[in-house]
Amino acid sequence: MKRKARPVEKEVNVWDWNSSLWSYGFQDLNTSVPASFSTSISNVPYFDLRIYRESVVKSLIKAHSKDMYRLLGNIHFDGEYYRVKWANSGEWEYCWDLAVKVQFFGKMLGMTLYPKRLVSQKEKRIVYRSMILVNPYQLWDAALVSKFWNLQERVEYLIARILFHECIHVMISLGNILPSGFGHTDIYLEFRKMFEISVSKKLSTELHNVQFRLWNLVLFGAAGSENEKKLLERVQEIYEFLINEKYSNQKTGKAFSFPPNNKSIARKYAWIAAVKAGGSRQVSKRVWQVEVRRLSIALRELFDGIDTELSNIGFTWK
Repeated sequence: MKRKARPVEKEVNVWDWNSSLWSYGFQDLNTSVPASFSTSISNVPYFDLRIYRESVVKSLIKAHSKDMYRLLGNIHFDGEYYRVKWANSGEWEYCWDLAVKVQFFGKMLGMTLYPKRLVSQKEKRIVYRSMILVNPYQLWDAALVSKFWNLQERVEYLIARILFHECIHVMISLGNILPSGFGHTDIYLEFRKMFEISVSKKLSTELHNVQFRLWNLVLFGAAGSENEKKLLERVQEIYEFLINEKYSNQKTGKAFSFPPNNKSIARKYAWIAAVKAGGSRQVSKRVWQVEVRRLSIALRELFDGIDTELSNIGFTWK
């Protein structure tokens, strides 16, 4: 049975950023979202989001992933942390605390705040905490309205879809951080298969084209004090982020009958990758924008190649 996460004694804990590839500068939030996330949504009637039923949202998710349902099974979407996984490895216990909060906070459908780490030398325990913010602001999207006339059903469907996408990121992070074998869900293993194909010899040309564009963008955004090793690490980090988003968008699209295409994913995340690379500190905005477009083209070719190779090996989505 899942349990509510208990606080850890401050005097024995050391807080630091987890060095996982999924920590992209998001800051840890407590259960009350900052005022900057409370931006009102234009042209959206106000209503109480509590009309959704957690049980229905979880049932929608369960239909597509038993592992994810087990992760969320006893979590309430109240912004409080709940312990969802724990495992022993040698003398140490590894724990995962997760919080989910649903509210309007701007024009981002969802956000995953990747784990900070609490280390207790006294209790030989490492606790990772992460939060998922779900923002169902697209309730009046024409496609959703035509699919669900009932507002309650529409809210529940949209929350489930957003939460599903964000939970994929959490589960991949869980697989990367926990000791080998403890966090290896079907979702994590599917992602690793996609990532392995993306760096395989068969896609070496597409891979190098993407990495070359990322390297240029990292140089464009570099601070003067950064060495080559650090810049290469950033290229690798952003590359894995892009494959993560390719997988997450494709998996969610297949589960909820909103399949994205590689062109739209590449265009959207090429821009985000360029921002993560540091922006246009060293060049003009026009030069930066041209390189972002080139990255988008290279990404689309890589994503198409990944789909072809997955098809060739008979890969099927679970």
